[in-house]
Amino acid sequence: MALLPRRFLCFLLAHHFITATACQEADYGWMIRHYCLKQFQLSMEGIGQRLWCDWDETVGTYGELTNCTALIAERLDCYWPNRLVDEFFVAVHKQYFRNCAPSGRALHDPPNSVLCPFIDIQYGSEE
Repeated sequence: MALLPRRFLCFLLAHHFITATACQEADYGWMIRHYCLKQFQLSMEGIGQRLWCDWDETVGTYGELTNCTALIAERLDCYWPNRLVDEFFVAVHKQYFRNCAPSGRALHDPPNSVLCPFIDIQYGSEE
């Protein structure tokens, strides 16, 4: 059996469980935690905590999380973004990105090929 894209799987699961015609905040909160967040957690575990601050590694997973919350909001006839999704993303950021630089890039020294010439220049100029 071929694997379905996560977005499509999220859509199928959401469609299966949604019967309300007006936004039910309790249902929305439950669904984004149990469908969107669970998939995000699995993806982030696969990336590995060491790379969580590397935006190039996490942007796709983060985008899927965002799309999942928006899709469920649409299917539940909820506004998006809304208070629940704002609180949800604040919690996600506190758990996964609290130690990251504001730019989304991991802080680290540049490669030695870049760093060494600057070190040589600084120490060479003092002599």
